[in-house]
Amino acid sequence: MDKPGGPGDHGSTPVAVLERLRDAMNAHDLEAFVACFALDYRSEQPAHPDRAFRGQEQVRANWGRVFAEVPDFRADVVATSVEDDGVWTEWFWHGVRRDDSPFAMRGVTVFGVAAGRITWGRLFLEPVERGGAGIDEAVRRMVAAPPSD
Repeated sequence: MDKPGGPGDHGSTPVAVLERLRDAMNAHDLEAFVACFALDYRSEQPAHPDRAFRGQEQVRANWGRVFAEVPDFRADVVATSVEDDGVWTEWFWHGVRRDDSPFAMRGVTVFGVAAGRITWGRLFLEPVERGGAGIDEAVRRMVAAPPSD
């Protein structure tokens, strides 16, 4: 695989697409951001199956709202791994919402890339919990039986 910016890289490698995506996010350039996605982009959030969608227009709606509600939104790439046409990325998304409350999400996206666009994605991102109860309580809650009706 060519390195981004190297010979043969026309912005279509998974890493080049990821860099364009990150740059568009940090510039709040909605059109450049949406252009990173295929028209029939398929999105899944396995931990939240009801959030799945298909299509570039939902990408536009989602991220138009993010950019509007978090005016200083920043996206930092923590780590990246590429295999074939897929790119795994650990993200830190952060900023301050319009109501002055902090916005912070961390997690991983797994994107499939073809012809210089993201064709599918699996998102594993969650809000950063501030002042949680610690690991012992988290594990207790994780394995506790659900409340009975």
